[in-house]
This record gives sequence, C-alpha cells and structure tokens, in this order.
Amino acid sequence: MKILVISNYRPYHTARPEAEIFIGLAQLGVKIDIMTYGDAEYFNKFQEAGINVIDFHPEKKMHKGEIAFIRNHILEGKHDIIKLYNNPAAVNGIQAAKGLPIKVVLYRGYAGNIHWYDPTAYTKFLHRRVDKILCNSQGVADVINNQPFVNKDKTYVVNKGHRLEWYQDVVPLDIKKEFNLPEDAFVIINVANNRRMKGIPYLMKAMNMLPPGLPIHLLLIGGNMDTKANIALIKSGDYKDKVHFVGFRDDVLNIVAASDVFASASIKGESITKSIIEAMSLEIAPIITDIPGNVELCDHEDSGLVVKMKNPKELSDAILRLYNDRDLCEKLAKNAKARIGSFLNTDRSIKEMKEFYDVLISE
Repeated sequence: MKILVISNYRPYHTARPEAEIFIGLAQLGVKIDIMTYGDAEYFNKFQEAGINVIDFHPEKKMHKGEIAFIRNHILEGKHDIIKLYNNPAAVNGIQAAKGLPIKVVLYRGYAGNIHWYDPTAYTKFLHRRVDKILCNSQGVADVINNQPFVNKDKTYVVNKGHRLEWYQDVVPLDIKKEFNLPEDAFVIINVANNRRMKGIPYLMKAMNMLPPGLPIHLLLIGGNMDTKANIALIKSGDYKDKVHFVGFRDDVLNIVAASDVFASASIKGESITKSIIEAMSLEIAPIITDIPGNVELCDHEDSGLVVKMKNPKELSDAILRLYNDRDLCEKLAKNAKARIGSFLNTDRSIKEMKEFYDVLISE
C-alpha cells in the first residue's frame, strides 16, 4: 500500500492530530509520501518516521503546472491512494489523477457549505472522480449525505484523535492573578476566532440571564471577540464587569487548564472542535451545543452538558447548574478526559485509518 498525501502542516498544534496519524501509519509499515511546505515543523518529524516528504503545496486552483507536478509524482511513485486535505490540493489533485488507477480521497472536517446546486462543488467533493470523502465526524458525513444526487457510499468517518500525554505538562496559569479575578471566581472559558458560526452573542446573552451578583466570570480568548455588538450586548446586563476579552494568547492551554468550564455556543459548521477536545483533555468540564459533529464529543450528563443551539436560556442554566453543583462539574471534567482517552484517541484513529485504506484498496 502506498499513499500520497497533500496537506498543510505549517501550524504545528493545529496539524498535530492529523500528522500523528500518518506517523503512526508509517510505523505500521504503510508507505507514505507527503507533499507539504518545506518550512513546516512536521517536515523533519515526517522524515524521521521514514516518510518521504516533498517540499511542495499547491497554491492556485486548476493550475496546469501544479497539476503536472502532482501527476508526475503519481506516475513515478505508483501510489494506490491520493489523500487531499484542502481546496487547492483537492482541485489540482483530482485533475492530476485523471485516467490513472489511483483512489482519490478528499478530507472534510467542516459540517456545511457543500450544496448540490453550487457549480464549484463539482470541482471537489461532488466530482465523479472522487472515490471517498473521509469525514472527521458522523455529523459531517450526514450533511454531505443529505445532499440530493450524492452517493452515500462515498462518505467514511474517521475522527482525528488526540493523545492525553500531549497535555500532561500543561501547567495551569494563575488566572485569578493574571486577570484580576476574585478568589471565589468560577471561570467559564471560550477559545475561538469570533465568526458567526461560533455563536458568541448567545454566550453573552447566557451570561446576562444569570442571577445577578454571582462570581461567575467569562474569559473570551481569540480574535475579534470585542466587537461593538458584543460589547454593547454584555453592557446591557449585570455581568458587564465579569466578561473579559483576552484576545490572542500564546499560553491558551495554560489558561484553559486553570478554568472551571469550557462553554461553546456554536450554531453550525463545526465538526469536532479542537478547542473543546483540548479542554476535555485538560480535564475541564464542557458545555456544548447540539450541532452536528460537536454533539458527538460528549455524553450528556456523563462527560459534559449538551444544550440546544441558539438557546441562551439553556446555556445559562447549564452554567448555573455547574456553578451550584461542583461535584457534578468535577465528575464531568474527569469523565471528559477519560472520553478523549478512550473514544477520541490517536491510536484508535490510526487503527481505523488503516482499516479504511485496506477496504478502499480492496474495492
């Protein structure tokens, strides 16, 4: 079995769950070539694992030179599978595989924006040359399969797992000192770049619905959180001094590790959100919305609380419940970590990916 992978491995922590799967597959004897940027941190790690790494990543769509470059490597390498992880890779890789006896696999980690009536979809996920769409969650697969005229046999689910040991050396920051919080502060955290899909206004509304006077504080880490609309929303309630717009931080995990609850208010588009997985791995209790993909992350009442999306009252009630019931909060936190260790771990992802390749080649 020989696989050609095209993906961007520049952002180390973002790429790690995906990259470690291929290192694990190489250790199982799978022959892998990876095309990625030469300055990616994983470039040398791949080579150390016995993976052939090519300093190349397509930049443009339908680029003749890039298509030819990929096609030449397929012809020379005699690959069985080409795995395409992003739009430039997909559009050029599909064309490069035209007429060749190679299985074409596209990756999808986002639950949305694939529509049968969109002409560009037929250059990627709905292209007839695509043999399989590897989905990061069942929610993503369901979104694709709900499109008319889609061959439902094309979707296959393998989660990107994590390793708990990645987080064992994360030292909690003294966030009460760092952000001037009272000693009795109960800290809710959300880590994201503020986009509509993240549902941050619903989190603001949830804070406003809390009984006044409680020492519940919300830390918002990431870009564009302090918009005029968000600031105006929180200023309209009793918790205007207890919502903290932190911005970008290099020590995000240290802050998360010192928090009490990770609250996500996402309303669409997620698969299995990396920041929630990280919080669960750090033994932080999660509150998540019931959107496709993310709803698979935890079992309600056992390893987290699941609330309806776009429902700030349910979100507020969940926060208040964990504030009032610290034993439940501790239980959910411990079980959340255990769930990542058993259900969403890298070794399982490697095993399932190998099984996927074996089945695909045999078809």
